[in-house]
Amino acid sequence: MSQPILPLSVAVVTLNEERNLPRCLDSVKDIAAEIVIVDSGSTDRTIEIARSYGATVVHNPWPGFLAQKNIAHGHCTKDWVLALDADEWLTPELARAIVDRLEADAPGKPDGYWLNRRNLYLGDWIWHAWYPEWRIRLTRRDKGRWTGRDPHAYMEVDGASERLREGDFLHDSYRDLAHHLSVTINYAKVGAQAYQEQGKGFRWHKLLLSPWARFFKTLILKQAWRDGWRGVVISYTSAFSVFAKYAFLLEERYRRQGERRRD
Repeated sequence: MSQPILPLSVAVVTLNEERNLPRCLDSVKDIAAEIVIVDSGSTDRTIEIARSYGATVVHNPWPGFLAQKNIAHGHCTKDWVLALDADEWLTPELARAIVDRLEADAPGKPDGYWLNRRNLYLGDWIWHAWYPEWRIRLTRRDKGRWTGRDPHAYMEVDGASERLREGDFLHDSYRDLAHHLSVTINYAKVGAQAYQEQGKGFRWHKLLLSPWARFFKTLILKQAWRDGWRGVVISYTSAFSVFAKYAFLLEERYRRQGERRRD
């Protein structure tokens, strides 16, 4: 039996996502009244695929993670908004739980819901290093907004929230290790730029100590070692992401000092 259509918009930001988008939209097509795709210039079949699902497609040049996600949220028209990345999708259990919550006419219904994300990494599910990973992704349209610092934007809700514990939403994180390392370097560079824009400069102790703190947190406190060799790789790449961010800040400091000397 098909699930009921809800007063729900699904917002997805895309760029060349023909590989991932069908899986994402398949998981929500039977429950969402509206799908909003904000695309920053795809040259593959992303737009064609989005329209085949009846999605509203908005073209917007890339302004950054935080701004683009808020633009997608702003184009939604239904009472509730579910925010997904193109490489994320709902399990049937979570889709059913969303239906149950949004259909319920219970007093005191929260304004947002935390969903638990489970990551597929290099061919297997990660149960410790990146799990549980609770994120607010389902909110009343007028109560949710994206905030934070690029590239790690996150959604917050103006009001009460609760966790949906039935099912996960899934994330096909990286195609391979080379893709992981490439994304890590790019995100570190974006993160360093965001720090600079907020007036947060380079600190030596951050470069020297923060990567090791992240490694310890991931491998030991999050028990990434229980994920086997994948957990060890995740721990090292997580530490490297912190190192790279502060290394980019250091590079920028000396670049600016060189410019001042030339002037």
